[in-house]
Amino acid sequence: MYKTITPVTDSDFENYYKCRWELLRKPWNQPVGSERDEIEDSSIHRMVVSNNNTIAVGRLHYIATTTAQIRYLAVKKTYQRQGVGKAIYSCLEEEARNNQVKLIILHARENAVSFYEKLGFTVVKKTYLLFNEIQHYEMHKHL
Repeated sequence: MYKTITPVTDSDFENYYKCRWELLRKPWNQPVGSERDEIEDSSIHRMVVSNNNTIAVGRLHYIATTTAQIRYLAVKKTYQRQGVGKAIYSCLEEEARNNQVKLIILHARENAVSFYEKLGFTVVKKTYLLFNEIQHYEMHKHL
């Protein structure tokens, strides 16, 4: 069993960022710290834990009054296709809806496009190539 929580304590955030780095940066030999950016303190963070292990992470931040962006959503491989990604996404979308957001945008890795399409997102355009190998696509969902 797992639960979605908001990281609050220093330990929560340590586990949250460690998971984010392990899933989204370490496989491409990126340094610890590369999983963070300058707006962490003003963003909404969620994590999924199972037996005190962080198994998924995700972040929402506001880019305009009625527009928000989801970034850094990732689920450990052994927990994929079990509803964990959908659970963390749903918490972030609920947060956005509660704050009158009308549009959520994100930049999905190519292998995640179909996941986001199932959640109601549509591809707007092909965007950047991360680490010279991971194609991204801008996707939108109108709430």
